[in-house]
Amino acid sequence: MQLTEQRNEQQLFVRKADATTVVVIDTTFTTSLLLSADEAVADFPARGVDQLDAAAVERILALKPEVVLLGTGARAVFPAQAVLGAFLRRGIGLETMDNAAAARTFNVLVGEGRKVVAVFLLPG
Repeated sequence: MQLTEQRNEQQLFVRKADATTVVVIDTTFTTSLLLSADEAVADFPARGVDQLDAAAVERILALKPEVVLLGTGARAVFPAQAVLGAFLRRGIGLETMDNAAAARTFNVLVGEGRKVVAVFLLPG
């Protein structure tokens, strides 16, 4: 059986992600970013989970996700309870994982047509 990957050319996807970089299609990011199926927001100011505040949460929510993937670098680091609560109160799932896992999960969910936003926290 031959398997063929088919991508919707209108959707963004992550080609590679690690603790310091994220490659979206052919663009390399070295600073934190928000990523949806159709938009990459490269000026996200938080570099670590300790810098996620109400303003950062609002920027994520502005992309209208049904689920948020929080990529926290080389390993999963959970945010403060206040951040988790901000998403729970709105009925939006928040999953915390390392950047590589967030990239793989993002690609799968976008391929399924889900309204997902990935937050990649990068030190640059």
